[in-house]
Amino acid sequence: MATAKSFEELEIWQLSRELVKETYTVTNKSRFSKDFSMKDQIRRSSLSVMNNISEGFESRTVNMFIEYLGRSKASCGETRSIFYAALDQNYIEKKEFETLVDLCKTISSKTLRLMQYLEQYHSNDRVKDLEIEYEI
Repeated sequence: MATAKSFEELEIWQLSRELVKETYTVTNKSRFSKDFSMKDQIRRSSLSVMNNISEGFESRTVNMFIEYLGRSKASCGETRSIFYAALDQNYIEKKEFETLVDLCKTISSKTLRLMQYLEQYHSNDRVKDLEIEYEI
């Protein structure tokens, strides 16, 4: 059981931060860096994964947090999809692709489990009033 009192303590936020870091690293490579549209889109979607977790945690209610987690999960899917396009354009190597897609899948899976845990509260309780404990 994990307990979080701030969004920085959430494993999904920490993994999302790693996703942003790795996304910026691969998009700085020569061919990828020149595709401004794809580079911008994948950077924005990966940032959205991390930022929706933090915004949701800081929101007023558990229900709002669940909504933001859903947005984060959706952005993670978008990021994963763009990695497929990057692979198809030979912007990233197969090994990088597999590592990044696995990270996206891990984040999505863990986010879903947190959402399912929080749904037992399905209330207007303040997020800060709960000690968020969940199976990771």
